[in-house]
Amino acid sequence: MKKYEFTGETKTWCGHVLRQIRAVVTFADVDKGDIGGWIETEGNLSHDGNAWVYGDAWVYDNARVCGNAEVRDNARVCGNAEVCGNAEVCGDARVCGDARVCGNAWVCGNAWVCGDAEVCGNARVCGDAEVCGDAEVCGNARVCGNAEVCGDAEVCGNAWVCGNAWVCGNAEVRGNARVCDNAWVCGNAEVRDNARVCGNAEVCGDAEVSSDSDYVVFKNCWSSYRWFTYTRSNKMWKVGCFHGTGKELVAKAYRDSKRSGKCYEAIVKAMEAIEEAMP
Repeated sequence: MKKYEFTGETKTWCGHVLRQIRAVVTFADVDKGDIGGWIETEGNLSHDGNAWVYGDAWVYDNARVCGNAEVRDNARVCGNAEVCGNAEVCGDARVCGDARVCGNAWVCGNAWVCGDAEVCGNARVCGDAEVCGDAEVCGNARVCGNAEVCGDAEVCGNAWVCGNAWVCGNAEVRGNARVCDNAWVCGNAEVRDNARVCGNAEVCGDAEVSSDSDYVVFKNCWSSYRWFTYTRSNKMWKVGCFHGTGKELVAKAYRDSKRSGKCYEAIVKAMEAIEEAMP
């Protein structure tokens, strides 16, 4: 049995003819006769379940909304994207490409979920955040603010990625971990448990951070004034585009200038002394 019909109202956008829907039966919080949002074809919105497109929301291309999912406000769902289960996409959010939003997930605000990304479980993506590539956000995870999760990265459990933070590559953030401010987690790095990676930290390569003592952030106060990071699990340094051992860092710095070499050498030696003093 069909649960909606077209009102006859249409709008055209970039070659897509969107048609307004109207409920023909009462279900969930939708009453018979309620005017809904805009879809391109009946393939965009299932007649089964309680799925609905509300307000000025659009669903077009080969996108599909099914189950008990809701697309509200000014949200847009397009491409081959799927919104299913009890998921909700609202605000000015965008779900596109081959992305999938399912379970009890929410995508709201100005957030984007695109590429082959998946947001599932009780996850939330909000603010101006973006989840793209083959990234996955699941469990009770949150991605918010201007944060970006991309590549094959995974954010799961009760983890949060917020602020201007980036999680990319094959990186994983899980447990109760937080990545925030301007921090980066990339490569095959893993941030877990109750760790906080924040400020201007950059955790990359095969680094593992499970507590706040697993990395140290320094500031170059003698030339570039940029921040750089030492990760204790792999004893590696991340300085701008450089990622390598302390010995390699010092050698590179001396090639740049004698002053730079001496300063980096002093910091590397100090960190080695601290490592020896710590359990």
